Amino acid sequence: MSDRSTRVRPAGDGRTPGRPTLRTAVVLGGSHAGMLAARALAPFAHTVTIVERDVLPEGPEPRRNLPQARHVHLLWSGGARAVEELVPGTTGQLLAAGAHRLPVTTDMVALSPRGWYRRWPESHHVLLSSRDLLDATIRAQVLDDDRITLLERTEVLGLEGGADAVTGVRILGGPDGTDGTERVLPADLVVDATGRASRAAQWLTALGLPEPARREVDSGLAYASRMYRAPDAARVPFPVVNVQHETRTGHPGRGAVLMPVEGGRWLVTLSGTRGGEPPARDGDFVRFARELRHPVVGDLLADAEPLGDVSFTRTTVNRRFHYERMSAWPENFTVLGDALAAYNPVYGHGLSVAAQSALALREVIRRHGWGTPGLARRAQRAMARPVNAAWDLATGQDVFYPGAAQGGPTLRERLVAAYVDRLVYTATGNGRIARRLTDVTSLERGAEVLMRPGVLLAALIGPLKPPLAGPPLTAEEWKAAGR
Repeated sequence: MSDRSTRVRPAGDGRTPGRPTLRTAVVLGGSHAGMLAARALAPFAHTVTIVERDVLPEGPEPRRNLPQARHVHLLWSGGARAVEELVPGTTGQLLAAGAHRLPVTTDMVALSPRGWYRRWPESHHVLLSSRDLLDATIRAQVLDDDRITLLERTEVLGLEGGADAVTGVRILGGPDGTDGTERVLPADLVVDATGRASRAAQWLTALGLPEPARREVDSGLAYASRMYRAPDAARVPFPVVNVQHETRTGHPGRGAVLMPVEGGRWLVTLSGTRGGEPPARDGDFVRFARELRHPVVGDLLADAEPLGDVSFTRTTVNRRFHYERMSAWPENFTVLGDALAAYNPVYGHGLSVAAQSALALREVIRRHGWGTPGLARRAQRAMARPVNAAWDLATGQDVFYPGAAQGGPTLRERLVAAYVDRLVYTATGNGRIARRLTDVTSLERGAEVLMRPGVLLAALIGPLKPPLAGPPLTAEEWKAAGR
């Protein structure tokens, strides 16, 4: 990464007497979603300013106010393709830095609520790395674009404008973000990518707009993660190992995932809902993994060396704002990423949806043109499409935990869950149905593929092969892990 001082400059309003007015965009938040949004806007705007409250690291290092980075993250192929569209070469750079590209379901060992999945031939893939490496790789390329400026140590106070149109943002901080000056940063388009802490709903009501519809599904999930040095022989590509939750038993859901990342390491995340939370203490970590429905993750950790302490979080609630349904929407303002919809991270869709949303924003501007009336509303509706798929996948399971949602699951959610449960059962012994499920979970295709006549018939018939008695790890994989 080049010296940041050579490419971070004070952000102005882009208006110079005697010259044509410049197109200016402001992106609020410099994390994964914000960086991709800035890249999506760069072909259309003369200047794109990213406003970030923290100081971002130069390389793949931990950053403040991103505690979720210590836990398992992945890019499903639908998200990886969107990232590659926006920032070409990212996949190659990640792989060169030690990230892994694993075929789905060939290199996934997963215990579903209805039994072990088989390791079918590749249908899609996942990209696996630490969050620090992923963010640094994207950030370096985005900030290397001369059209994009990063304004650090700067707090966003609110939106400028009115109910009809947003004209900029009010920020606290000087040109270099170090003093206490409050000022206005004018913009032709403002994108909120501030994550779960977003105040977009309050900002909009302050402009005189109605309060947006909001839905929350809180399973009470807690996460505990720890990094391990993998046994030497297991540092070649090792499969993802996942013991999934059971959601409709009336008992707490508990699970674990072991994910190979760069540097010959395994990142392991344990999870549990209310009454079944994983331990925050180092000494109980492996014990919890061995007490799950199957002890495979705990067994694999027996000869792995822990690197650092356990990281613990409860920030896992599914929360969505239905901005696309609002009766009125201002020009020049959009919301994406976790600021629009945040998911239980156990399903691994947040990063991919953010990438697909940024790509949708770019395509809407490309199709309709910068500054076209109603452009922001069209973009908001377009970004709802990738959100819908991930939202249904996450909440369709979590809503069944006691107390997860006011009023419990709806009739539609019960019907959908029953059908998906049948599909999962079928997929344990039918490779074609496993592929259809991964079409959807990889965010490559919409859920409508699950309603085709052939899929419905297969679900009625059920699995074509008998259930597996244990995890489909090969003898070589067990041996490489020291077992």
